[in-house]
Amino acid sequence: MRILITNIAALCQTEAADTTPIRRVAGTAMSSIPTVNDAWLVIDNGIIHSYGSMKSMPEMTADETIDATGRMVLPAWCDSHTHLVFAAPRDGEFVDRIKGVSYEEIARRGGGILNSADKLNAMDEGLLYEQSLQRLHKVMSQGTGAIEIKSGYGLTLEGELKMLRVIRKLREAVNIPVKASFLAAHAYPRAYRDNKEAYVDLIINKMLPVVAAEGLADYMDVFCEQGFFGIPETERLLEAGWKYGMKPKIHANQLHHSGGVQTGVKHNALSVDHLECVGDAEIEALKGSQTMPVLLPGAAFFLGITYQPARRIIDAGLPVCLATDYNPGSCPSGNVPLLLSIACTQLKMTPEEAINAVTINGAAAMELEDKMGTIKHGKLGNIIITEKIPSLAYIPYDYGNMPVHRLIC
Repeated sequence: MRILITNIAALCQTEAADTTPIRRVAGTAMSSIPTVNDAWLVIDNGIIHSYGSMKSMPEMTADETIDATGRMVLPAWCDSHTHLVFAAPRDGEFVDRIKGVSYEEIARRGGGILNSADKLNAMDEGLLYEQSLQRLHKVMSQGTGAIEIKSGYGLTLEGELKMLRVIRKLREAVNIPVKASFLAAHAYPRAYRDNKEAYVDLIINKMLPVVAAEGLADYMDVFCEQGFFGIPETERLLEAGWKYGMKPKIHANQLHHSGGVQTGVKHNALSVDHLECVGDAEIEALKGSQTMPVLLPGAAFFLGITYQPARRIIDAGLPVCLATDYNPGSCPSGNVPLLLSIACTQLKMTPEEAINAVTINGAAAMELEDKMGTIKHGKLGNIIITEKIPSLAYIPYDYGNMPVHRLIC
């Protein structure tokens, strides 16, 4: 199947085939989006074949020709942090927070993650898959062309395996890359509240071997935070994951200066995610590392907590990745265009920085930078055709509306 797109107003995030591959962008480089105006693009059997300006377009035939007059074309969004597989919403807790109950207090009462775990463990796997597939199709319609999905609402061997098997079925059902993270270390189950070491042992000695044997997870994740998993427990878990070839990803510094960023860097984590609480020590730890800072401003928005210091991180010469954190409790949205609006208005990122953060840097946070994130010969042809818009900045500017006309994947 060959698709030819013509008369593209702006073909954005282009990368020449004969240049050094872009792995990620950082610092001042994040403010640039290479663009070809009045362009054409060919996708052949799902792979980007070629592109150029309309003035230089050779004669060619295609199975489908799309006239993109007035529209822009970009790489599909790469959402590197989601909890898309869950059993039920937590709208009751949303009301509690409006009334002044903190996220931490809700968790202490047995709500939050434990609430989601109760509902997930009670749900049939088939129904869990059907609901999750609907959510996945929804975010794809909003332009997501690669996604990472975490477990962590099982908190038992059976529950975690159920989630990871559903994620594997999702990967088989859609034509976009789907990465899986094993996050049994998301919270302590009630049965282990007074014996936390035993739960860490359960993850390491019982869960990890089965997850690895079935090839169910790409990454090992831990919620490193006060009241959840401390530094010693996090280090044990990450080291155990490495033994099975699962690279670390860490929930870090959402509620406190927890030391999670430094721990992630120490253990060569692929990414450290959340980062509402970041100061000089965290930035210094990230400098010189390959660990990607992943910001989740949708959760900060929904919880009404401090936003991540994106400007400070970028101005320090570091890369920034944005992800939705789609989950039932603290960010019930996988809408990347809305995420871009929040990043621009609240984190003071420019539209170009925000788009870099959800394309090439999002791809890098899932080890997909060779396949996704830019328009380049040989990469996957997962691309967005926008509605008719006047500029790239219009995508975050037109908040609450949907700039995506079509996702091709």
